[in-house]
Parts: sequence; structure tokens; C-alpha cells
Amino acid sequence: MAKATFAAGCFWSVETAFRRIDGVTSAAVGYAGGTRPQPSYADVCTGGTGHAEVVEVDYDPTSVAYEKLLEVFWASHDPTQRNRQGPDIGTQYRSAIFTHDEAQAEVARASKAALDQSGRFPRPIATEITPASTFWRAEEYHQQYETKRGHR
Repeated sequence: MAKATFAAGCFWSVETAFRRIDGVTSAAVGYAGGTRPQPSYADVCTGGTGHAEVVEVDYDPTSVAYEKLLEVFWASHDPTQRNRQGPDIGTQYRSAIFTHDEAQAEVARASKAALDQSGRFPRPIATEITPASTFWRAEEYHQQYETKRGHR
């Protein structure tokens, strides 16, 4: 098993997208990239903790490649927006890939560069690629939020 961690704006729909991938064994929403230990949703929403809303994905690399997870990540948001996604504004909504080892970092950087050069987006990719930090699991009412509310 392996882990991958992505920030793509509000974590609810991104979690749903990753749960649909064969080879993903679980996905949880939470917070990463900040300085405050055990932040709450209210803490993160202030923008003062430095955390991003993230999805931590557990996956079987013999069933699904990290590159496939990156494809879903890129398709799940607008990676050209810095510190926002749609109406959600703040550093907690930034686009980021938190890598768990150097192999992930290399693949993520290559994927970002290829996407940037593809012309798919009219602006440069703003996604940060940084080593994974502590993942703080979000409150239970955020987990599988869309499923709990009957969204598809």
C-alpha cells in the first residue's frame, strides 16, 4: 500500500473523485501543510494555520499508478488559480501535491511540467509540490460528505 496527498480546493468533491478509482482502498479528508497541531475546520478556515484542505489517498500501486491519481487530481480543479478554487478564497484552498517520497516528487514535477506545456490551460500551473507533512484528519462530518448528503 502507498499514500498520496492532494489539495485541490474544497476537499469534499475531490475525495469523492478519488474514491471512485479502482485500486484506491480509502480516501480521507483533512488538513496538511500548516503549522498548528491538530487544527479544526474552524481553525483552518481562518487561513491563519497555513494548512490546506487535503485528501489523503491510500492506494495499491500494483492496481493503480500514481500517474493515474495525478490525472484525477488535475481534472478535479483549476490548477492555475493561486489560493482559491471558484468562490473559495484563501491559502487553505490552494492547489498542492504533498509527496511521500522522491519518486512521487519526480513524477509530480514531470506531470506538472507536461501539463503546463500542453496548452490545456491559458495560465501557468500554480500547483505547489512539497514533501508531505503531518496529515490531520478532518472532523467526521466532513468524511464522505457528498455521499452522506446523497450527492453523486
